[in-house]
Amino acid sequence: MEQSKWRWGFNRWLVLFFIIAGWLAARSYPPIRPHVQLPAEPLSHHPLFTLPVIGEFYLTNTLVALVLVDIILLLLAFSIRQQVKSGGKQMLKGMGGAVEALLEALYGMTESTAGKWAKAIFPYFATIMLMVLVANWMELIPGVDSIGFLEKTAHEGYVANGPFLLKAEPAHGAEGFVVVPWVRVVSTDLNFTVALALISVFMTQVIGIRAQGAAYFTKFWNTHTLFSKPIFGAIDFGVGLLEIISEFSKILSFSFRLFGNIFAGSVMLFVIGALVPVFAQSLVLLLEAFVGIIQALVFGMLTMTFMAQATQGHGEHHDEAHA
Repeated sequence: MEQSKWRWGFNRWLVLFFIIAGWLAARSYPPIRPHVQLPAEPLSHHPLFTLPVIGEFYLTNTLVALVLVDIILLLLAFSIRQQVKSGGKQMLKGMGGAVEALLEALYGMTESTAGKWAKAIFPYFATIMLMVLVANWMELIPGVDSIGFLEKTAHEGYVANGPFLLKAEPAHGAEGFVVVPWVRVVSTDLNFTVALALISVFMTQVIGIRAQGAAYFTKFWNTHTLFSKPIFGAIDFGVGLLEIISEFSKILSFSFRLFGNIFAGSVMLFVIGALVPVFAQSLVLLLEAFVGIIQALVFGMLTMTFMAQATQGHGEHHDEAHA
């Protein structure tokens, strides 16, 4: 008990020291006003290669972040695998135990929703959840969106930092410079969120075809009762067309929900850091940690729910309702 009180007292003075140091640093180097910039910055001046339809392909800082996310997940999986092999039936500890508890909770949710299709759907749910979570939490790492190459800017008087163009007022005749960060949060790149949404929606169709076969397409093109029950058949046919529109709207919903929340968090971090550079940004970091896990869970759960719905037929319910 004595040791815990002493440690709390020491940590309290440590926090106070950093607050005072931050206040002195803010007075010596006043913050500059950020300007929002959406596109990811290329790290290479020349394209790596050119594709016929897509065009030139550059190495961007969000692509570097995506590679880092993949490396982190692979290292985490490898370390847990080694811990399982060496520990036998013993319970996992540390990070391995936390990941095991998370995956067990996710599998329980999948099993209660998808039933016998849980084993087929769970890998997509867990992979998307973990990948988006690590990607979102990268904005909490110091140096992300802030450390990179210093290059001359095309707009004199502006300095870029991460996804933002920071406005500065250099002396007369001075050149403006741009800090192109080496790593930028990949969730703030719409290319990443759209690609993840396309994978989610496409694999939902694959799961539906695996579960129902060719009957799955009657969800979108339902003409079974178009002539036998003209009124209800026309309604069913119209609902099928709306289902097609719904599948495309899922791509937009998935993409912009994740992108908007994480990009808004990055904007908030830089704006709060510019307005109140001492201590206030720490509270926003706590908020962003919470938002990051919520958005990862929402993206994964929606994918799992849509896949579970795709395994269930709809024609029987409509026939019973029209009888």
